[in-house]
Amino acid sequence: MTSPAERRAHVVGLGLIGSSVALALKSVGWRVSGHDIDPAAQLACEEANVIAGDTMDDDVILCVVATPAGTVTEVANDVLGEFTRADLIVTDVAGVKSSIVTGVLDRRFLGGHPMAGSEQRGLKGARFDLFRGCTWVLTPTEHTPAAAFGALHGYLREIDASVVAIDADDHDRLVALASHVPHLLAGALMNEATKTAEQDPVLLQLAAGGFRDMTRIAAGDPAIWPDVLFENRDAINQTLLALEERLEDLRRALDTNGRATIEESLHEAAVARRQLPGRALSSDNLAYLRIVVSDQPGVLARVTMAASDLLVNIYDIEIAHGIEGVGGTLLLAVDAAQSDLLAGSLVELGFSVVREQ
Repeated sequence: MTSPAERRAHVVGLGLIGSSVALALKSVGWRVSGHDIDPAAQLACEEANVIAGDTMDDDVILCVVATPAGTVTEVANDVLGEFTRADLIVTDVAGVKSSIVTGVLDRRFLGGHPMAGSEQRGLKGARFDLFRGCTWVLTPTEHTPAAAFGALHGYLREIDASVVAIDADDHDRLVALASHVPHLLAGALMNEATKTAEQDPVLLQLAAGGFRDMTRIAAGDPAIWPDVLFENRDAINQTLLALEERLEDLRRALDTNGRATIEESLHEAAVARRQLPGRALSSDNLAYLRIVVSDQPGVLARVTMAASDLLVNIYDIEIAHGIEGVGGTLLLAVDAAQSDLLAGSLVELGFSVVREQ
């Protein structure tokens, strides 16, 4: 087994997210190499000691593909084809998952997406703590080995990410509303304001906190978005249509003096906004669920996705016994206040669960 001091990772793509992944792993003791097709980005990361060399070798146990979404499948398949190490884990950080998960069939691949970013670009915006408290989505399939999921979950918890498991198709449908459409709307609002300011320059001086908050993400790197948006066009179009209907309702209410409609819409939004879950932080009050699992495809995905559906954060996951080939147990560390909820759900799904304090 590789000791923590010897752990090697490689990052492909050294933009904002890739550089931040390298810095985060370095901060918890990994030796990280990496490369980028842009020689200037490569050199900048080497000179800043973000990476130690540009070569991936057989000692690497974790490869993070941080390239644009449209190239992830090719890059991941190339890496997996070249390196045969059985315990190698290859993951990615792209904002769309279904096409990638179906395009990379090697069991050593586990799709991922950190819900983190910055309006800054490249190395200058990279931070070792970018993922602290952020939600990092993993998309296991029925073919994902429990050992691989458990290992990657542990690596991400080391850098203080909050890991959730979601089906790839569900991820793309939900993230269309949570991430992709907001970026399009921020860009559209900023462009409309800029057009108006051509005739009325004072407009941009009137841009108060609300406008700045809503358009902040429009300052992000536009180069990373076309691949994601086109890959997820169906879900994005459905979301845009739903929003168009809401906007039409509001326009109609304004035309007809529908004060009650306006007030109700704003009130519902205010209540919902205040109830958004905060960034997940590690808890000292943990309970442990020991779950007996059989050797069947998709068992791990069923367990982890059940937790995600209930908004139960898994702080740690341990393969108590090897569950590939012979069955065994999973040991999950969860918030004690949520442990009974998750245990009950898993029992309803047919699992045998023992709660340990």
